[in-house]
Amino acid sequence: MTQEASQDTFISHLVELRTRLMRAVIAVVGVFIVLAIYPGPSAIYDVLAQPMLASLPTGTRMIATGVITPFMVPIKVTLLASFVVALPVVLYQAWAFIAPGLYRHEQRLALPLIASSTLLFLLGMAFCYFVVFRTVFHFIAGFAPESITPAPDIEAYVSFVMTMFIAFGVTFEVPIAVILLVKSGVVTVQKLRSARGYVIVGAFVIAAVVTPPDVVSQFMLAVPLCLLFELGVLVASALKKREALDDTEKDADDDAEVAARNE
Repeated sequence: MTQEASQDTFISHLVELRTRLMRAVIAVVGVFIVLAIYPGPSAIYDVLAQPMLASLPTGTRMIATGVITPFMVPIKVTLLASFVVALPVVLYQAWAFIAPGLYRHEQRLALPLIASSTLLFLLGMAFCYFVVFRTVFHFIAGFAPESITPAPDIEAYVSFVMTMFIAFGVTFEVPIAVILLVKSGVVTVQKLRSARGYVIVGAFVIAAVVTPPDVVSQFMLAVPLCLLFELGVLVASALKKREALDDTEKDADDDAEVAARNE
Protein backbone atom coordinates (compact mmCIF):
# COMPACT_ATOMS: atom_id res chain seq x y z
CA MET A 1 0.00 0.00 0.00
CA THR A 2 1.43 3.36 -1.04
CA GLN A 3 1.76 6.31 1.31
CA GLU A 4 -1.01 8.19 -0.51
CA ALA A 5 -3.38 5.22 -0.15
CA SER A 6 -2.57 4.89 3.55
CA GLN A 7 -3.22 8.59 4.06
CA ASP A 8 -6.55 8.35 2.22
CA THR A 9 -7.56 5.38 4.38
CA PHE A 10 -6.64 7.25 7.57
CA ILE A 11 -8.61 10.33 6.49
CA SER A 12 -11.62 8.19 5.57
CA HIS A 13 -11.53 6.64 9.06
CA LEU A 14 -11.41 10.10 10.64
CA VAL A 15 -14.37 11.21 8.52
CA GLU A 16 -16.29 8.08 9.52
CA LEU A 17 -15.45 8.67 13.20
CA ARG A 18 -16.60 12.28 12.99
CA THR A 19 -19.86 11.20 11.35
CA ARG A 20 -20.56 8.59 14.04
CA LEU A 21 -19.73 11.04 16.85
CA MET A 22 -21.97 13.69 15.33
CA ARG A 23 -24.87 11.24 15.09
CA ALA A 24 -24.39 10.21 18.72
CA VAL A 25 -24.25 13.84 19.86
CA ILE A 26 -27.34 14.70 17.81
CA ALA A 27 -29.21 11.80 19.43
CA VAL A 28 -28.30 12.99 22.94
CA VAL A 29 -29.12 16.63 22.14
CA GLY A 30 -32.42 15.63 20.52
CA VAL A 31 -33.49 13.65 23.59
CA PHE A 32 -32.34 16.53 25.81
CA ILE A 33 -34.54 19.02 23.92
CA VAL A 34 -37.54 16.70 24.23
CA LEU A 35 -36.99 16.14 27.96
CA ALA A 36 -36.39 19.86 28.53
CA ILE A 37 -39.79 20.61 26.99
CA TYR A 38 -41.65 17.77 28.69
CA PRO A 39 -41.56 16.85 31.50
CA GLY A 40 -38.91 19.52 32.08
CA PRO A 41 -35.63 19.64 34.08
CA SER A 42 -37.35 20.44 37.37
CA ALA A 43 -39.67 17.43 37.14
CA ILE A 44 -36.79 15.12 36.22
CA TYR A 45 -34.75 16.37 39.17
CA ASP A 46 -37.73 15.87 41.50
CA VAL A 47 -37.87 12.21 40.44
CA LEU A 48 -34.14 11.82 41.13
CA ALA A 49 -34.53 13.49 44.52
CA GLN A 50 -37.41 11.29 45.71
CA PRO A 51 -35.26 8.73 47.60
CA MET A 52 -33.61 11.51 49.61
CA LEU A 53 -36.83 13.47 50.18
CA ALA A 54 -38.56 10.32 51.43
CA SER A 55 -35.93 9.96 54.18
CA LEU A 56 -36.08 13.60 55.37
CA PRO A 57 -38.43 14.78 58.15
CA THR A 58 -41.87 15.90 57.02
CA GLY A 59 -41.80 19.39 55.55
CA THR A 60 -38.01 19.41 55.09
CA ARG A 61 -36.49 20.14 51.68
CA MET A 62 -33.03 20.16 50.22
CA ILE A 63 -31.19 23.45 49.82
CA ALA A 64 -29.15 25.20 47.12
CA THR A 65 -26.14 27.19 48.33
CA GLY A 66 -24.93 28.41 44.93
CA VAL A 67 -26.35 31.36 43.01
CA ILE A 68 -27.02 29.45 39.77
CA THR A 69 -27.27 26.00 41.37
CA PRO A 70 -31.10 25.84 41.18
CA PHE A 71 -30.78 26.26 37.40
CA MET A 72 -27.63 24.26 36.61
CA VAL A 73 -28.32 21.14 38.69
CA PRO A 74 -31.63 20.25 36.99
CA ILE A 75 -29.97 20.88 33.60
CA LYS A 76 -27.15 18.48 34.52
CA VAL A 77 -29.64 15.85 35.64
CA THR A 78 -31.63 16.25 32.41
CA LEU A 79 -28.44 15.89 30.37
CA LEU A 80 -27.59 12.70 32.27
CA ALA A 81 -31.09 11.35 31.64
CA SER A 82 -30.76 12.24 27.95
CA PHE A 83 -27.52 10.29 27.67
CA VAL A 84 -29.09 7.26 29.36
CA VAL A 85 -32.13 7.34 27.06
CA ALA A 86 -29.94 7.80 23.96
CA LEU A 87 -27.41 5.18 25.08
CA PRO A 88 -28.60 2.51 22.58
CA VAL A 89 -28.03 4.95 19.71
CA VAL A 90 -24.61 5.97 21.04
CA LEU A 91 -23.50 2.35 21.40
CA TYR A 92 -24.86 1.47 17.96
CA GLN A 93 -22.74 4.26 16.43
CA ALA A 94 -19.69 2.88 18.24
CA TRP A 95 -20.55 -0.61 16.99
CA ALA A 96 -21.05 0.61 13.40
CA PHE A 97 -17.62 2.26 13.47
CA ILE A 98 -15.65 -0.77 14.71
CA ALA A 99 -17.68 -3.53 13.01
CA PRO A 100 -15.94 -3.33 9.58
CA GLY A 101 -12.61 -4.11 11.24
CA LEU A 102 -13.85 -7.25 13.01
CA TYR A 103 -13.98 -10.84 11.79
CA ARG A 104 -17.36 -12.44 11.26
CA HIS A 105 -17.21 -14.49 14.48
CA GLU A 106 -16.11 -11.38 16.40
CA GLN A 107 -19.09 -9.46 15.03
CA ARG A 108 -21.45 -12.21 16.18
CA LEU A 109 -19.98 -11.94 19.70
CA ALA A 110 -19.62 -8.16 19.89
CA LEU A 111 -23.23 -7.19 19.17
CA PRO A 112 -24.75 -9.38 21.96
CA LEU A 113 -22.07 -8.13 24.34
CA ILE A 114 -22.90 -4.49 23.58
CA ALA A 115 -26.62 -5.13 24.05
CA SER A 116 -26.15 -7.10 27.27
CA SER A 117 -23.65 -4.62 28.72
CA THR A 118 -26.11 -1.78 28.08
CA LEU A 119 -28.91 -3.69 29.78
CA LEU A 120 -26.72 -4.61 32.75
CA PHE A 121 -25.55 -1.01 33.22
CA LEU A 122 -29.16 0.21 33.24
CA LEU A 123 -30.11 -2.56 35.67
CA GLY A 124 -27.28 -1.44 37.96
CA MET A 125 -28.60 2.14 37.93
CA ALA A 126 -32.15 0.91 38.59
CA PHE A 127 -30.98 -1.26 41.50
CA CYS A 128 -29.10 1.71 42.93
CA TYR A 129 -32.12 4.03 42.65
CA PHE A 130 -34.91 1.75 43.82
CA VAL A 131 -33.06 -0.31 46.44
CA VAL A 132 -29.76 1.21 47.54
CA PHE A 133 -30.76 4.88 47.82
CA ARG A 134 -33.92 4.24 49.79
CA THR A 135 -32.20 1.83 52.15
CA VAL A 136 -29.05 3.88 52.72
CA PHE A 137 -30.80 7.25 53.13
CA HIS A 138 -33.26 5.85 55.68
CA PHE A 139 -30.40 4.13 57.49
CA ILE A 140 -28.38 7.36 57.69
CA ALA A 141 -31.43 9.43 58.68
CA GLY A 142 -32.05 7.04 61.55
CA PHE A 143 -28.69 7.99 63.08
CA ALA A 144 -29.25 11.75 62.88
CA PRO A 145 -29.67 13.34 66.33
CA GLU A 146 -33.06 14.90 67.05
CA SER A 147 -31.40 18.28 67.52
CA ILE A 148 -30.32 18.30 63.85
CA THR A 149 -32.55 18.99 60.86
CA PRO A 150 -30.95 17.42 57.74
CA ALA A 151 -30.99 19.71 54.70
CA PRO A 152 -28.65 18.30 52.03
CA ASP A 153 -27.31 20.58 49.30
CA ILE A 154 -28.70 19.63 45.88
CA GLU A 155 -25.32 19.96 44.12
CA ALA A 156 -23.63 17.60 46.60
CA TYR A 157 -26.59 15.25 46.30
CA VAL A 158 -26.37 15.07 42.49
CA SER A 159 -22.60 14.50 42.67
CA PHE A 160 -23.17 11.65 45.13
CA VAL A 161 -25.95 10.16 43.00
CA MET A 162 -23.87 10.21 39.82
CA THR A 163 -20.95 8.56 41.61
CA MET A 164 -23.20 5.80 42.93
CA PHE A 165 -24.88 5.30 39.54
CA ILE A 166 -21.49 4.83 37.88
CA ALA A 167 -20.29 2.52 40.66
CA PHE A 168 -23.31 0.22 40.47
CA GLY A 169 -23.52 0.42 36.69
CA VAL A 170 -19.89 -0.71 36.38
CA THR A 171 -20.44 -3.36 39.07
CA PHE A 172 -23.21 -4.92 37.02
CA GLU A 173 -20.75 -5.21 34.10
CA VAL A 174 -18.72 -7.83 35.99
CA PRO A 175 -20.28 -10.83 34.15
CA ILE A 176 -19.32 -9.26 30.80
CA ALA A 177 -15.73 -8.71 31.99
CA VAL A 178 -15.48 -12.30 33.22
CA ILE A 179 -16.81 -13.69 29.93
CA LEU A 180 -14.38 -11.58 27.90
CA LEU A 181 -11.42 -12.67 30.03
CA VAL A 182 -12.32 -16.33 29.54
CA LYS A 183 -13.13 -15.98 25.82
CA SER A 184 -9.84 -14.19 25.14
CA GLY A 185 -7.86 -16.88 26.98
CA VAL A 186 -6.44 -14.51 29.60
CA VAL A 187 -7.74 -16.74 32.41
CA THR A 188 -9.55 -20.05 32.67
CA VAL A 189 -12.75 -20.86 34.50
CA GLN A 190 -10.79 -23.03 36.92
CA LYS A 191 -8.47 -20.15 37.83
CA LEU A 192 -11.41 -17.84 38.40
CA ARG A 193 -13.04 -20.35 40.71
CA SER A 194 -9.82 -20.83 42.64
CA ALA A 195 -9.52 -17.03 43.05
CA ARG A 196 -13.01 -16.72 44.53
CA GLY A 197 -11.68 -15.79 47.98
CA TYR A 198 -9.57 -12.95 46.58
CA VAL A 199 -12.56 -11.68 44.60
CA ILE A 200 -14.71 -11.54 47.75
CA VAL A 201 -12.04 -9.60 49.64
CA GLY A 202 -11.51 -7.28 46.66
CA ALA A 203 -15.27 -6.68 46.37
CA PHE A 204 -15.49 -5.46 49.96
CA VAL A 205 -12.37 -3.30 49.54
CA ILE A 206 -13.84 -1.67 46.42
CA ALA A 207 -17.17 -1.16 48.18
CA ALA A 208 -15.42 0.48 51.14
CA VAL A 209 -13.62 2.92 48.82
CA VAL A 210 -16.53 3.79 46.49
CA THR A 211 -19.54 3.90 48.79
CA PRO A 212 -20.23 6.15 51.81
CA PRO A 213 -18.64 5.06 55.10
CA ASP A 214 -21.56 2.97 56.32
CA VAL A 215 -21.91 -0.79 56.49
CA VAL A 216 -25.24 -0.97 54.66
CA SER A 217 -24.11 0.64 51.40
CA GLN A 218 -20.85 -1.32 51.45
CA PHE A 219 -22.70 -4.62 51.73
CA MET A 220 -25.21 -3.58 49.06
CA LEU A 221 -22.35 -3.06 46.59
CA ALA A 222 -20.05 -5.92 47.64
CA VAL A 223 -22.69 -8.67 47.73
CA PRO A 224 -24.03 -8.02 44.19
CA LEU A 225 -20.43 -7.79 42.99
CA CYS A 226 -19.70 -11.28 44.34
CA LEU A 227 -22.96 -12.71 42.97
CA LEU A 228 -22.39 -11.19 39.54
CA PHE A 229 -18.87 -12.63 39.48
CA GLU A 230 -20.34 -16.07 40.11
CA LEU A 231 -22.90 -15.48 37.35
CA GLY A 232 -20.13 -14.54 34.94
CA VAL A 233 -18.18 -17.69 35.84
CA LEU A 234 -21.27 -19.86 35.25
CA VAL A 235 -22.01 -18.27 31.86
CA ALA A 236 -18.36 -18.47 30.79
CA SER A 237 -18.23 -22.13 31.79
CA ALA A 238 -21.39 -22.85 29.79
CA LEU A 239 -19.95 -21.07 26.74
CA LYS A 240 -16.71 -23.04 26.98
CA LYS A 241 -18.63 -26.32 27.17
CA ARG A 242 -20.66 -25.30 24.14
CA GLU A 243 -17.49 -24.46 22.22
CA ALA A 244 -15.99 -27.83 23.11
CA LEU A 245 -19.19 -29.59 21.97
CA ASP A 246 -19.22 -27.66 18.69
CA ASP A 247 -15.58 -28.55 18.07
CA THR A 248 -16.33 -32.22 18.74
CA GLU A 249 -19.27 -32.18 16.33
CA LYS A 250 -17.17 -30.42 13.71
CA ASP A 251 -14.38 -32.99 14.04
CA ALA A 252 -16.95 -35.80 13.74
CA ASP A 253 -18.39 -34.23 10.59
CA ASP A 254 -14.90 -33.86 9.12
CA ASP A 255 -14.11 -37.50 9.90
CA ALA A 256 -17.37 -38.63 8.31
CA GLU A 257 -16.64 -36.59 5.20
CA VAL A 258 -13.15 -38.06 4.91
CA ALA A 259 -14.52 -41.58 5.34
CA ALA A 260 -17.14 -40.96 2.67
CA ARG A 261 -14.50 -39.77 0.24
CA ASN A 262 -12.33 -42.85 0.89
CA GLU A 263 -15.26 -45.11 0.07
